[in-house]
Amino acid sequence: MSEQYEYVPHRLPRRRVRDLASGVEGELMAVINENVSDAGLDRWMELAYIRGASGREFTTCVTNIEAAD
Repeated sequence: MSEQYEYVPHRLPRRRVRDLASGVEGELMAVINENVSDAGLDRWMELAYIRGASGREFTTCVTNIEAAD
């Protein structure tokens, strides 16, 4: 498995966003195109890293986020 990743520009960095899948809100910290390979096959996915109210970050697919403001 390759450990490559790259930061992706996004229109909502450091803004409050909502994860549509879970309904949780937090601050968008970064969007990263990350290799999420399994069984030796390369699979890339754009993941949104969101910092919730507890201070812990979680990820979701970037298409699952919207501005919460």
